[in-house]
Amino acid sequence: MTQTGAGVINRVLLVDDDDAVRDMMNQALTRKGFEVVTAASVPEALRRIADDTFDVLITDLHMPEAGDGFTVVSAMRHSQPHALTLLVSGYPDVESAMSAILLEADEVLVKPFEVGKLAELIHARLDSHKPFKREPKERVGVILRRCSKNIVEDWLARAERSGDLSHLRLSDEERTGHLAKLVEDLSVRLSKSSESTKDGDAIFSAAAVAHGELRYFQGYTPEMLVHESRILQVTIFGILQRNLNALDFSLLLPDVMTIADEVDAQLTQTMSGFMKVMKSAAAGASAVPGSLRFGLPSASY
Repeated sequence: MTQTGAGVINRVLLVDDDDAVRDMMNQALTRKGFEVVTAASVPEALRRIADDTFDVLITDLHMPEAGDGFTVVSAMRHSQPHALTLLVSGYPDVESAMSAILLEADEVLVKPFEVGKLAELIHARLDSHKPFKREPKERVGVILRRCSKNIVEDWLARAERSGDLSHLRLSDEERTGHLAKLVEDLSVRLSKSSESTKDGDAIFSAAAVAHGELRYFQGYTPEMLVHESRILQVTIFGILQRNLNALDFSLLLPDVMTIADEVDAQLTQTMSGFMKVMKSAAAGASAVPGSLRFGLPSASY
């Protein structure tokens, strides 16, 4: 804030790539006594935040260059947590669809809105505004490890509702098989560097192979293996949806890519174990792996 003879002047960083919109909001706020600094792009806004201090941030959500309003809000929260942050979007349903993700923004303004009332809104919010307190954020792998029991329970509920899977009479322990270990393996993969996700990054999973062997003796088909793998991905993303408040969004995209790659790799290894036992059975082999005699995962995994 800048102290003058007339009182306090609040400094505003206004970020919008639309020249007409930016100029209109700039003039409206300046007439109401605000000191406005404008930025026409995310890189310019980030430079302003690094070099100067502001009381208020108003940023458009969608901008054509690299980054967007989330990037600007996140930078302001890290650098100047005291600032009031307003995010502007042209999507009418943004408040409901993005509310959980936009926890770092103090308010969402949906276009079109009355620019003339923007100053009143800012003053009202500043009067009751409290400095932002950043809650600890977690990587996807940490959340999955913490919620592994919930993943198994949710997966089981989905599998039991699926007619393609539930027609086999299995106990809960038999139906979940090696699922808990598969989730653990996924968490280990996610704990590694997410700078790149490429072929060959997937880890060997003894549990996935044993899972395929187990499923053969339980009466599964290859189609059923694919179906339960798809349910696993849906379940994982459901868990992440319920933990948005704790989620570190800075690495969300590479982590999601890793989940898809690792679950697919596990399915490939499960298929390998399944086909190995099937070929052995077709050749007349009668020996059953010790870990499968009772239809349960081996304690060594």
